[in-house]
Parts: sequence; C-alpha cells; structure tokens
Amino acid sequence: MIDTIVLLTIGLLIVWGILIFNGLVRDRNRVRSAWSDIDVQLTRRHDLVPRLVEAVKAYASYEKATLTAVTELRARSAQAERLGDKARFEDEMEAGLHRLIALAEDYPDLKADENFRDLQAQLVDVEDHLQYARRFYNGAVRIYNTRIETFPDRFVAGPFRFTMAEFFRPDSDQVREAPRVEMQS
Repeated sequence: MIDTIVLLTIGLLIVWGILIFNGLVRDRNRVRSAWSDIDVQLTRRHDLVPRLVEAVKAYASYEKATLTAVTELRARSAQAERLGDKARFEDEMEAGLHRLIALAEDYPDLKADENFRDLQAQLVDVEDHLQYARRFYNGAVRIYNTRIETFPDRFVAGPFRFTMAEFFRPDSDQVREAPRVEMQS
C-alpha cells in the first residue's frame, strides 16, 4: 500500500514537472515568435529607409546630416547583437525618420511628390505594425518571466536553464512621445 502511494506520488510529480516544463517551452517559443514579428517589421522599415532617403535627397540635398544619420543608424541596428542595443538604435532611427518626414513641411515639392507620399504611407503602416509587435513581444516576455520567477515553475525553470527574456523598451524620453508621422494629403 505504501509503495503504491509513493509510486503514485512520484508519478504525479513527474507529470506535474512535465506540464510545467512544456508550459515554459511554449512561453519561451511565444517570446521568440514575437521577436520574429518585430524583426519582420524592422526589416520592412529598413527596406524603406534607402528609398525615403533618396526621395528626400532629391529635394533637400543640404539636409545631409539627417540623411546620413538615418542611414548610419540603420546599419548599426542591423549589426547589433544585443536586444538592448538594437532597441536603442531603432528608437534613434525612428526619431530620425520622424525628422526626415518633418522635412516635407519645408519643401512643398517634396510634400506633393507621389513617391514620397507613398513611402510616407508605407512608413506609417510599418510603424503601426511595429508598435503592435512590440506590445505583443513585451506581453509575452512579461508572462514568460513571471512564470520563471514564481512558485512552482521556478523549480523547473532553474534546473532546465530557462533564463529571463529582455524587454524591448525605449531608452530616451524622446521616443516615449507619440510619433508625429502624419499622412500628407
């Protein structure tokens, strides 16, 4: 009788451990998938940058500093290996893109250019998708990290080396402001 109870208890602990392990794996994969969604939107944004820079360059060639900064930030972001570094470069690039779009106000011909308006619309779309992807990613990270830190999951997470995921958050107050990318008509 005691042997049966011990075996049943051990069996239940094993099933319990398997369920927690599988839940942690599911949540870790959700974080990875959410990061992949952010990466897709960042790639879309990066693909727009050269086209947008060229469109602005044709009308505002002496705004070279802004154009160069955006292009350099794009390259640095693509090379960043740490999530925090990538987030910082992306936030700086976002601010630079907003400055680039704001240049249209000073150049009526650029503001009226159909190619520029199309690029601007695409950028607004990408920024909307990117903000949604960031929120989803950070929500997935919150759930995953909470599971790793709370009882009883932490007893499974530790031995199997589940590690905390990093949030994707802006570093500066400037990027915490609402974006000022607007559609021109």
